[in-house]
Amino acid sequence: MTVHSPLALLKSRKFGPLFLTQFLGAANDNVFKNALVILVVYQLGEGAGIKPAVMGTLAAASFILPFFLFSATAGQLADRYEKSAMIRVVKVAEVALMLLAAVGFITLSPWFLLFVLFLLGTQATFFGPLKYAILPDHLSEDDLIGGNALIEGGTFLAILLGTIAGGLLVLSPDGTLWVAGLVVALAGAGLAASRAIPHARVASPSLEISFNVWRETIAIVCSARERRDVFLAILGISWFWLVGATYLSQFPAFTKDVLGADNQVVTFFLTLFSLGIGLGSLLCSKLLKGEISAAPVPLAALAITVFSFDLAVVAEGVDIAGGMVVGLPEFLSRIDNWRIIADLLLVSVSGGIYAVPLYAILQARADESRRARTIAANNVLNALFMTLGAVVTALLLAVGVAVTGVFLLMAVANAIVAIVICGLLPETTLKILLSRLLRLAFRVDVKGLENIAATGERVLIVANHVSLLDAVLLAVFLPGRPTFAVNTQVAQWWWVAPFLKIIDAFPLDPSNPLAIKSLARAVEQGRHVVIFPEGRITVTGALMKVYDGPGLIADKAGADIVPVHIEGAQYSFASYLKGKVRRRLFPKITLTVLPAKRLDLPAALKGRVRRRAAGDQLYTIL
Repeated sequence: MTVHSPLALLKSRKFGPLFLTQFLGAANDNVFKNALVILVVYQLGEGAGIKPAVMGTLAAASFILPFFLFSATAGQLADRYEKSAMIRVVKVAEVALMLLAAVGFITLSPWFLLFVLFLLGTQATFFGPLKYAILPDHLSEDDLIGGNALIEGGTFLAILLGTIAGGLLVLSPDGTLWVAGLVVALAGAGLAASRAIPHARVASPSLEISFNVWRETIAIVCSARERRDVFLAILGISWFWLVGATYLSQFPAFTKDVLGADNQVVTFFLTLFSLGIGLGSLLCSKLLKGEISAAPVPLAALAITVFSFDLAVVAEGVDIAGGMVVGLPEFLSRIDNWRIIADLLLVSVSGGIYAVPLYAILQARADESRRARTIAANNVLNALFMTLGAVVTALLLAVGVAVTGVFLLMAVANAIVAIVICGLLPETTLKILLSRLLRLAFRVDVKGLENIAATGERVLIVANHVSLLDAVLLAVFLPGRPTFAVNTQVAQWWWVAPFLKIIDAFPLDPSNPLAIKSLARAVEQGRHVVIFPEGRITVTGALMKVYDGPGLIADKAGADIVPVHIEGAQYSFASYLKGKVRRRLFPKITLTVLPAKRLDLPAALKGRVRRRAAGDQLYTIL
């Protein structure tokens, strides 16, 4: 059963236990990682001979390197065996690792803790394909966006709580003992939650497991490349993690060396970043309303660039007075620091909006029998990107580049990636920009989109024709990429070309008697064809003559007819009703998508009589 409210998913047995298992695991990872980094940066660094910035980079690399090394094996196991049982095995391993971590914290052994962090990354490597591949097994496609938003939002909320706990506890009296006990307790709670995850279908029960890591890693990445949309989603997700990992790993050194602040401010920044990702994830779910689409990705990437650049510029101008280290209250009391806070929050909110649709595309469109291995390929490339990012960051720091310089270079690199994304998805970028402009200018309200989702595969969308804006309105606000029949001569006009990027243009020669048959075939192929049955814009304000052709197309294709009523555009200067209505510069426009209808024509009707009857019924529908 489809659960339309994302938050209602938390009450579902098919999602709630998995969410809790993931949440506790992410919290545990971040209690451990943040406690380790803070402990070394503010207490053990000099004794161990580790620079703070280098320690943050080493910790990040130790955790993500196993994803590159072992993801191929993890993906095979997740496709071969029942996923809920595998999750419980992985959680047992986590309990054992946290017992080792407790020993490391009690003995204050930073290098041993780095080794345990590597093992914890290995455990997370095997958990990753399981948690993402099991989601489509338990959730409908309509709930995938909401489920991913909750997983991403919950993960970063867990990061929030984990970073607070790890950062504040570890330097308190007996802090290492508290951290040791907490990580063991969280691992145990995660194991208990995993026992309630329902069984899932085995994707490939006959799969032969190969432990040749390099061959299988290459194989799963090559397999993921077979679908362009899936592979582009993987590359986009990998870039997201490179940017995020770079920021998170440099926060301790950035806070201490650039801003002159203490570990409370480090924890505050990590909290802010995590909270922003969670907010962005939930906001993305609300924006898309269950539709699996990359629509928000280009603008989110551009937003990350803008706020990253501003952060680097503002931080470069910070002056640490007398080298004094300030606490969180004093840091917040300085008005100039609030721009830094705003930039960090907006970078992370944009990141949440950016990542959620890419994960949903990966899960929904990957081959079901290879879904876990495709997700493992994603983890491999995530790890490769993050490892390369960590290496480049370490080299930049080693040659004397400041942390603010790293952030500035990150902004420049992300700008290049954002431009590439806009180039790969030009129609998506243009559609978003036009929708924002039209909503701003005409306060466009769209109702009834669920009526399109409820139709069959063959759909003919018909609308009344009241202004020159009508085609643009339908192209921008209808879901997906609708097909418009475009006169071959009109398609060559220079000002029409940009709008053809946001639609599936169907060149049509009106003088060709086979035009209707070709358009009917397009409907039969599953393309959502949009037609204005009147053929011209109204000059009276009432419905003009409805031509028989569109009705014949619906009849030949056996299509659902979805009527769309455009209201308000006739009062704009783009209408032909000058002198008949009071036209305004920016009237409010409403698009109402009505429930689908079917033509009901007697089988005995043939030829022109049937065509005329189809036109009459279409007129009645309109």
